[in-house]
Order: sequence, then structure tokens, then C-alpha cells
Amino acid sequence: MSVSAETAPMPPVRRHWRDRTLWTTVADVFAILTALALPWSTSLVAIFIALWLCAAIWVMDWRAFGRLLKRPICYLPLALVGLAVVGTLWSDAERGAQLKAISPTLKLLVLPVLIYHFERSSRGMWVFIAFLVSCTLLMLVSCLVAFDPSLSLKAPGEPGGGRGIFVKNYIAQSQEFALCAVALIYPIFNLLRSNRIWQAAALGAVALGFLVNMALVTVSRTAIVTMPIMIGVFALLHLRRRTSLILVGVMIALGGLVWFATPDVRWGPQRMLKDYQQYKSNEHVTSVGQRLEFWQKSLRFISEAPVIGHGTGSMRGLFERAAADQPRDQVIANPHNQTLNIAVQWGTVGVVLLYAMWLVHLLLFRGEGLVAWIGLLVVVQNIFTSLFNSHIFDFHEGWMYVLGVGVAGGMVLQERVRGEAAESIGTVRS
Repeated sequence: MSVSAETAPMPPVRRHWRDRTLWTTVADVFAILTALALPWSTSLVAIFIALWLCAAIWVMDWRAFGRLLKRPICYLPLALVGLAVVGTLWSDAERGAQLKAISPTLKLLVLPVLIYHFERSSRGMWVFIAFLVSCTLLMLVSCLVAFDPSLSLKAPGEPGGGRGIFVKNYIAQSQEFALCAVALIYPIFNLLRSNRIWQAAALGAVALGFLVNMALVTVSRTAIVTMPIMIGVFALLHLRRRTSLILVGVMIALGGLVWFATPDVRWGPQRMLKDYQQYKSNEHVTSVGQRLEFWQKSLRFISEAPVIGHGTGSMRGLFERAAADQPRDQVIANPHNQTLNIAVQWGTVGVVLLYAMWLVHLLLFRGEGLVAWIGLLVVVQNIFTSLFNSHIFDFHEGWMYVLGVGVAGGMVLQERVRGEAAESIGTVRS
């Protein structure tokens, strides 16, 4: 007996071609792989993000995505990218410099897609666990490299290298370790409250490992300065007054220990002034002197075009012209401050967009729960570390922000939808 075309079974490939559940799982796998690769590699992150985008977009509900784009958590990052593109119209930089300046902003295009995807996925926490596991492994490898520098993949004298650096650089590594160490405070306190001492001790040991590594192996002043701020946010939001005072006491004790044990951390006002004076008097180049010089010149550039800036990619040309009469000045395309980086190129308009984006992302993570805490922490860390670096535009720190806000943001929206649905059901039943 022959089987009609209407009743013939659909080929497996065609049946799975538009299977939303299947492609959501595939996208989740690539997101997890991205989190695993982020502490180690730039190339793998780019590959996994591209594959994740293909899988996520393939089965996207475009109407639902369009509604999501109307929310400021999504359209403000897109507006910042749009401003970078439009800023080429009044820039006198070469086309190559303009494209190079646009490139770091493009990661923000992924943020709305992440929020959309993880509003529907149930595996968002897997991404954060993968990142924690990967950073823990990197921390152990960093300790090994500190004892045997020949294990490092960084060439001797390579920028960003140093004691305990296996890959990347000490700034990115310390940012990752600081984020993980502070993020673990929330589950540790919850485990202690429920008398699960061994689990709390295990997570506490991991957090302590990150802190010891940052204090004694790979010291980053930016990470150490911003960590008390992040811990203070946790104490303000989640702890009672007495517990907060205890935590502050522990922080002061640890800070004192790090201060005396690690000379590189002793970066007070007197040392900053001395380094700057040595830099200006041509005695020798100091990082503090260079940074203050970059900021001073950036403020002058901003005063010349305060509203819309000098245009996309204009930074290097401005510093080249400013250094024409001072041959020892360093020509840069990054003033090591996110606000100044944006203000020089796109003026007050760009700064307003940046601060508005940070604000709406902070407000997104109001409320209780581990996911909200992780999202809030990612934004707070990015805001304060961007005082000393352009971390939205830097590769690893920028992707930490996009992944953290995107995954946590989608999960928070999912929880709110479920909560509203439960309330409506309860109202109907009553």
C-alpha cells in the first residue's frame, strides 16, 4: 500500500530545521561556551558569539523582539552604537580610524538579543556557573605561573604580562577575579543562613583564592579600589546594620594586610603627586603621570567641541597634534576613562547616552535574588572601573558587561513575567 504525500513522515532534517526548542538549546550551549572561553581567549569568544547569534536569531519571534527594543534597556545601547556611526559625519579622521573606533561599540548590538533569548531560556545560570568555573581554573593556573613563569603563554616583556599572568593581561584577569569573589558573597551568606556550612565553606575558599591571587600574585589597583564599593553595595542592600559593621571591620583588616604585604597597592595622593611631578619634570615616565596628562588634554579637547565632540575616531589625531611640540608625549587613542573617551568623540550627547544606559541597567536589577545581585554587580563594577579605563570599549571587560547584563537582564524579566502571571492567577481564584 502506498503512503500519500499528506501522511508521509517529515524528514528529520526538515522537522528540526525550525524547532524552536532545539535551536534554543543550541544557542544556550554556545552562550555557555562563550562564558567558558572569555577568561582565556578572544578568538574563541568571537567565534562562539557569532554561532550563538546565528542560533538565537534563527528562531526569533521578531514581533516580540521588536516590542523589547522599545524598552530603554535595549534601545539606549543601540543608540550609542548609532551615535558612533553617525559621528563619522563630522570627524576628520581617516576612514580606517573611524571604523576602528566603531568596532568596540558593536558588542552592544548583541545585548538586546541576549536579553530576549534569556528571557525565554532556562539555562541562564549555567552561563554564570561556567564563567565562575573557568575563572577558578584560571586562578589556579595563575598561581602555578607565579611559581614557574616559564608556564606563561605571554612572551617576556609583552605588554600586560607579569607575575602570575598566563594569558591576556593583569587588568582583565583581576576584573574577572574581583567580579567572581564579590558575586560569591550572596550565595555564601544564604548558605550560612540555612546552616549549610560545608557548601558555604567551599564557596568561601574559592572567593578567598581570588582575593589572595589579586593581593599577592597579580595586583590591580583598579580592581582593589573598586571591590570595597561593590561589597558596600551588597552590605547596603542585603545585610543588617550589625552584620554590615562586622563586614566593614573584616574589609578594613584585610585592606590593612594587603597594604603592608603588597607595596604596589600603596597608591595614595602623595605618590600620585610625586609620580606626576616626576613625569612633568622629564625625570622618567610614570603611569600616573601619563594618565593625568591624558585626562588633562582630553578635557581641553572636550572644551573645544562640548556638544557633539570631534567625531568618531578623532582621538589619535587630537593627541598627535597636541604632542607635536612635545616629542616625549605618548600618542594614544584611549584616555583610560570611559566618560572622557566618549566625550572627546561625541560630546555631551554621548555622555548622556552612556550614563542613561548605566542608569536603566542599574534600575533593571532592583530587587532580591542571586540573578539581580549578579546583574547589579556587573553594572556597578563597570561604572567604577570605567573611571580608570574605557571598559565598555575594551574587549574582555566590555564582553563581561554585555554577557552579564544580557543574561541576568533576560532572567530578571523572565522572573517578573512569572511573578505577574502567578499574581493574576491568584487574583482570579480569589
